[in-house]
Amino acid sequence: MDKILLCSGLSFIITFFAIPVIIQVAKDKKLFDKPDERKVHKAVIPTLGGLGIFAGFIIATLLGVPKGTISEIQYFVAASIVVFFLGLKDDILILSATKKFAGQIVAAGILITFGGVIINNMHGFLGVYGIPHVASIVLTFLTIIVVTNSFNLIDGVDGLAGSLGILTSFIFGAYFFYINQFTYSIMAFSLTGSLIGFIIYNFSPARIFMGDTGSLLVGLINSILVIKFINIASDSNSLMPVESATTIGFAILMLPLFDTLRVFGLRILNRRSPFSPDRNHIHHFLLDLGLSHRATTLICLSSNLFFIAIAFFLRTLGTSILMGLLFSIAILLTVFVYMLRERKLKKLSAINNNQSFEHEILKTQKSFRLISEMAEAE
Repeated sequence: MDKILLCSGLSFIITFFAIPVIIQVAKDKKLFDKPDERKVHKAVIPTLGGLGIFAGFIIATLLGVPKGTISEIQYFVAASIVVFFLGLKDDILILSATKKFAGQIVAAGILITFGGVIINNMHGFLGVYGIPHVASIVLTFLTIIVVTNSFNLIDGVDGLAGSLGILTSFIFGAYFFYINQFTYSIMAFSLTGSLIGFIIYNFSPARIFMGDTGSLLVGLINSILVIKFINIASDSNSLMPVESATTIGFAILMLPLFDTLRVFGLRILNRRSPFSPDRNHIHHFLLDLGLSHRATTLICLSSNLFFIAIAFFLRTLGTSILMGLLFSIAILLTVFVYMLRERKLKKLSAINNNQSFEHEILKTQKSFRLISEMAEAE
């Protein structure tokens, strides 16, 4: 416990004191995220907050991991460095979606080939247990890529990605600590400490964004943690086996994962790249309802906690039934929010149309009045 507290405290301190320096450097070098028609902020905000998150996480993790696990942790660190530089270049110079995807494949390849991060069992989901080696590699690649991008895509509102990252890494860290898996516990709590140090500057109104540098790192570490959680918690010989561990692991990442899968699906159906930007994320819907950044973040965070609670208390239903239930609830809630948003947009459109119509009437009346005055003058 002392080492856990030390690592999380150290990562917090490093990030907390690094962020103000990064903000000043970003201002001096004009490294801003400029607003446009898709983004929700109205002023230029410094990016590269992920630099502070990365520094706190890496230093605390390397100092805290137990001796004898360095051969495993070095591959996690190597993959983290790959996505770190990937995100850094994208934040500064803008990287194409293809190059970004290629870099993520490299990071995933390191984790699978050398780090032992692999899904080789479906643990009863859809009645499937053991799967062929090739299928397990493909499934693991997809899982790492989707989870990594899920935090990148949900990072659209002040404090949202950071808050979700704190929640997910804390839950994984607590589980791994309880079962004496200290390497993963230290990784999780180091990330938690770094994100707490960062979110102080990122919660609305944000003074800095984590950028792709931070969001890709948070996503990558969570992909490692969720795969390890599913593999360990599904093992009946572990210190704390968990029923329906696959679904519970999904529920812990419910909001970013479901939103990413939904948006990817819509983009593909519309024959667009799944990485092409738009305003179809759940946080965009909530903002369109007139909610503030803080309210949107708190609603999303509460929703994720709600799904975790459902998954945990109904875990005896079985992996497949529970997963179907979670998806059904998520779809219904999304449709409900979407309908509320469409109704409000229609009302705003009607008001704008009425105002335009009244404006045209006033202009016409003014024109007739001028003509009448000119006629009388003649």
